[in-house]
Amino acid sequence: MPKMRRKADLPSKLCAACGLPFTWRKKWERDWDNVRYCSDRCRGQGARCA
Repeated sequence: MPKMRRKADLPSKLCAACGLPFTWRKKWERDWDNVRYCSDRCRGQGARCA
């Protein structure tokens, strides 16, 4: 059984659109290096939302 991790131990990034921090999610496991936005809303607005 895998060891449980606390959310504080996961990697995080700053959103390119809103500038807020967001943490790693399982669904981004294979593509974490290319993830730039925290949500679909920010991705749709791009860098214009700041």
